[in-house]
Amino acid sequence: MPAPAPAPEGAPAPAPAPAPAPAPEGAPGPGAVDVAAVRGLLATLPVKGRAPKTGYTREQFGPSWDDVDRNGCDTRNDILARDLRDIVLSGRCKVMSGTLDDPYTGTTIPFVRGRQTSSAVQIDHVVALSDAWQKGAQQLDPVRRTELANDPLNLLAVDGPSNTAKGAGDAATWLPPNTAFRCRYVATQVQVKAKYGLWVTAAERDAVDRELGRCPAG
Repeated sequence: MPAPAPAPEGAPAPAPAPAPAPAPEGAPGPGAVDVAAVRGLLATLPVKGRAPKTGYTREQFGPSWDDVDRNGCDTRNDILARDLRDIVLSGRCKVMSGTLDDPYTGTTIPFVRGRQTSSAVQIDHVVALSDAWQKGAQQLDPVRRTELANDPLNLLAVDGPSNTAKGAGDAATWLPPNTAFRCRYVATQVQVKAKYGLWVTAAERDAVDRELGRCPAG
C-alpha cells in the first residue's frame, strides 16, 4: 500500500482536538458497598426532626453548577462527562450527546443537548439540597454549602422523570425504582451526610438501615 503523500511545505498542521477535562473523582461507584462501614457511619449521624424550610433557596448553595474544582468546566458538564458513555464534546467541556446507563431505572437513556431534549437526563443531588437545608446545612457557611452542592460524591446523572418524582425526598419517602441500586443509593446518602455534618430523621434512619440489610453480600 503506498505511503500517504506528505503535506505541502508551509501548510498549517491540523489543530489537535481539544482534550476533554478530567472527570471528577468521588462518584457513587457501582462496586460492592461495605455495609458494616456504612452502618458505622449511620450510627454517628444525629437523629432529629426535620427543621423548617424557612429561608431555603437554591442560591443558599452558591451559583448553580459552579466550577469549584477549577478544571475549567462547570459541575454539570463534569458529571455528564463522568456518567455518560460515548460522549460528544463541544470544546473541552460541553457535553453535546452521550448515552446514560441510568442507575435509578436500570434503563438506557440517550442524551442530546437541546431545549426540548436536555431534561431527559438530569443531575440529581443524592442528598437533595432542600433536605440538607432542613437537616443541618443552615448551619454551614456559604462556602461549605457550595461544596456540598457541587461535590461529585453527591451528584449523579439520572433519568429526568425519576429525579422530578424524587423532589426533595429522603430515603424514608423516595427510593430509586431500580432495586439493585438502592443499597448504593442509601450508602451514598449516609456518606454525604456524615461528610457535611447533617442529620437524619428517625424514619429516614430506619429506611436506610432496612435497605442496608438488603444489600447483596460482597
